[in-house]
Parts: sequence; structure tokens; C-alpha cells
Amino acid sequence: MRLTTDTVRFVLTPEHSPRRTAVLLAGLFLCVFGLDRATGGAPIQHLYYVPIIVSAVGFKVRGGLLASLASIVLYHLANPHLLSFSYEELDVVQVALFLTVGLVTAKLTRDGDRLRHLALTDDLTGLHNLRSFESHLVAMVGASRRAHTPIALLVIDVDRLKTLNDQYGHLTGAEAVRTVGRLIARRIPADAVACRYGGDEFAIAIPRCTSHSGLRLAQDLCLAVHSTAPFLAGRSFAAGTLSISAGGTSMHVERGELANDDAAVAGETLFRAADAALYRAKAIGRNRAWVTDGPEVPVAQARHART
Repeated sequence: MRLTTDTVRFVLTPEHSPRRTAVLLAGLFLCVFGLDRATGGAPIQHLYYVPIIVSAVGFKVRGGLLASLASIVLYHLANPHLLSFSYEELDVVQVALFLTVGLVTAKLTRDGDRLRHLALTDDLTGLHNLRSFESHLVAMVGASRRAHTPIALLVIDVDRLKTLNDQYGHLTGAEAVRTVGRLIARRIPADAVACRYGGDEFAIAIPRCTSHSGLRLAQDLCLAVHSTAPFLAGRSFAAGTLSISAGGTSMHVERGELANDDAAVAGETLFRAADAALYRAKAIGRNRAWVTDGPEVPVAQARHART
């Protein structure tokens, strides 16, 4: 089996504490050291690359460098003739490879993390992009179904953005969207996930959230945006220049509640209900939050509040 960074990431899952990872690395080093000392053969010495790669993937450059240095020390201890620093050409190559493998693996891991982040991030706001959001939403719905807890979804639209674009230019409009995105990122709960899924449209998924809590969050976001005096494209604007409309819904996902027992379908159901609530918020005046009690509750029975 090939030792790839994805394989190592599977081993170093988030629940692995630093202490557990350190124990894993120590065990790997001791095993390789024992084999190296017993055999002194070149093929065995290549096994030092395993803990080096694991450390570089888990702890980036510092981890790769420290693991490389540890491998060099153990390599010398396992082969006592090296303690006199009488190296043969192969020994020099081996030491150089230890350092190279650690540093190169760390760099590739760092570059891969950066690319992965870019692939899942909206470049304008720094929020999740639609692909990443949909993946998180499906996972949240599945967790909600298993734990029998509610999940809320808010859909947000920037009010009258076209007017801002027409009057001050599209750069100003883009800065307005970025400002709203940053406000959303700062004010949503830590376990919530937000994305920009359109030009000026946002979605927020909040686990373990009732319609009451979803309404309070939507109202808070409306107030935060409306009370902000933004600085857009080199120009200061008064508070009240920006506003948003928010629609939302909350659903208590139970096993068997939906006709199609599929998390993706449940997510789409939530989104359609939240989107319908957003249209209702805009129809009654904008700068409002309108939240329903669930996809099955008629919009006319929804709670709403003007900020």
C-alpha cells in the first residue's frame, strides 16, 4: 500500500490528541530503530521515512524537521560506526534524504492544505463556497437525524444592491457583499456554517437550532448590517446604507419524517422553505427577518420581526 498524505490524514484524524500522535510517532521510531540496530541493512533504514512523513503531515515544517533530526540521531545510534563521523557516501546520502523527505513532505502538505482551502472557500467573502456548504449541510442533517435535534437554515439577500452598483460602481457593490459576508462570519455560532451561493446571496446552516433561535440570529444579523457605517471602495457611507433580508426555517429531523430518507433531500427541503421565507421578508418591506417553524408550516403562519 502506498503511503500518501491522504492515508496519513486518515490515521491522524481530528480526535487524535497531540499526546496520542506523539505516542504513535515514538512507537514508529522505536520499531524502526530496533530493526535498524538488529539488521543494519539499507532497506530497513528507509523505514525512517514513515515517521518522518507522518510527523510532517501532522505538524508541517517543524514536525518534519524534528522528525528528520530524530531519524538522523537514531540512525547514528543504531550504526555505532557512524558515531566517529566516518561516513561513507551512502551514509551521507541517507542523512540528506532524511532531511529532504521531511521538508518536502511538509511543503507538499502545506501547499495541499492551501489548495484545499481555496477550493472550498469563496474568494470574495472568505466564507465557504457552495460545494463546501452543501457537504457540511448534508453532514449536519445526518447528525440532526441521528441525535433527533433541530437544524435551522437561513437564506440572506443584500437589499437593493443593484442601486448601489448603478450609483457607485460594481467595485462598491462587491465591497458591500464582502462587508456583509464578514459580518456574518463574525456573528454566527461557532458550529454554524455559512456560504455565499450567489452574487449577493448567503446561506447559513445552524445545528441544534430552533425557529426561535434562528429568528433571533436573523434579527441580529439584520441589525448588525443596518447599523454598520461601511467603507466601500475608498468611500465612507452612513449607517443604514446597507441592509439585508433574511428568511429561514427550522426542522426537527426525525427518522421516517421525510418520504425520502436522504440527508441531501432533507437539505434541499430546508433550503426551499428558507428561500420561500426570504421572498416573504422582501415582499413585506425588506430589512426584515421571516422564519418559519418548518417546511410543513405555511408561510402565513411564520414569525417575523422588523429590525
